Amino acid sequence: MNEGSRQPWVRVAVLLGLLYAFVGITFAIPHERVKAWRLAAWVVSAVAYSAHIAYEHFRLGNTPLSAARHVAFAVALGAFGLAVGANIHSLRLSSPHEHRHLLLLALGLWPLFTVVPAFFCALTTSWLLSRSSSRPRTN
Repeated sequence: MNEGSRQPWVRVAVLLGLLYAFVGITFAIPHERVKAWRLAAWVVSAVAYSAHIAYEHFRLGNTPLSAARHVAFAVALGAFGLAVGANIHSLRLSSPHEHRHLLLLALGLWPLFTVVPAFFCALTTSWLLSRSSSRPRTN
């Protein structure tokens, strides 16, 4: 595969998916000031999400539909990474057997629960960005 045929969005989406999972897992480790760490995780994730939409729109010039699919893919990948982390954590703690079954379901459900709102929010935001950048400017 040559450099010109690669999809530039794939690398960014995978990196952001890994970032979402990393932030979700590592920001949950501290046992002090838990609310502050959770808020920090939300802020970091929101900044990454917004930057991803901006990258898709301004740098790649993708349509709102393509941008929303790419952003939602990254979010779903991050949710899958969180579910993997939760399963590993459960094994380390010797969680009850019923709990492990639920966490196995999380491998499919968490990405599904996050991909839908991430897609529609990114679609709306991308559409608004494309609409505002296509208007003629008046002085």
